[in-house]
Amino acid sequence: MSHRRTRPLADLAAQAEDVARTCRSMAGRFHRGGKLVVFGNGGPSTDAQHVAVEFVHPVVVGKRALPAISLTSDVATLTGIANSAGFAETFAHQIRCLAEPADIALGLSTDGQCQNVLRALELAKELGMLTVALVGGSGGVISASGVADHLLVARSLDPRVVKEVHVTMYHVLWELVHVFLDRPGTE
Repeated sequence: MSHRRTRPLADLAAQAEDVARTCRSMAGRFHRGGKLVVFGNGGPSTDAQHVAVEFVHPVVVGKRALPAISLTSDVATLTGIANSAGFAETFAHQIRCLAEPADIALGLSTDGQCQNVLRALELAKELGMLTVALVGGSGGVISASGVADHLLVARSLDPRVVKEVHVTMYHVLWELVHVFLDRPGTE
C-alpha cells in the first residue's frame, strides 16, 4: 500500500479519541430524539445518501434503525433552491425547514471548501444542532471557520483517498454510535 493511502489511515487512527467523542455526542442526540441530517456535494452527495440509509436501515442484525435524512436526495428541491436562493443555500434552506435543535448536522466535503456545506453547518450551529464535519486535505474553510463541534479530517489531497477514509470514518461513526446507545447512561 502506498504512502498516499497509509498516512491518511494512520492519521485517522490517531484521531480515535476525537472519533469516540463525536460518536458519544451523536448517540446523546439520538437518545434524546434527534435525527441525523447529512449533506455534501458531488461524490460526498452520494456518501450522504449512503450514511442516511445505513442509519435508517441497518444491515447488521440486531442494530436499531435511527432517524436520518440526506439533503442531497431530492433533485427538485436542490435545483429549486439553487435557482431562487443560490447554490450556497441549497442545504441551509433545507435545514431551516426540516431540522430541529436536537438534531445532528453532518457535512461532508472532500476539500473542506464547499460553501453550501459551510453555510449549512453555520445555520445548524445557530439553531443549536450538533455539527459534525468530515473534510479532506487541510480542512479548508470549514475547518478554519470553527463551525463544527466535531471535525474529522482525512489528510490527503487525493480526492479518491479522502473518499476512502471518509467511508471508513462514517462506518466507524455508525458502529460506535450504536455502541454508545447500547450503554446505560448515554444521554
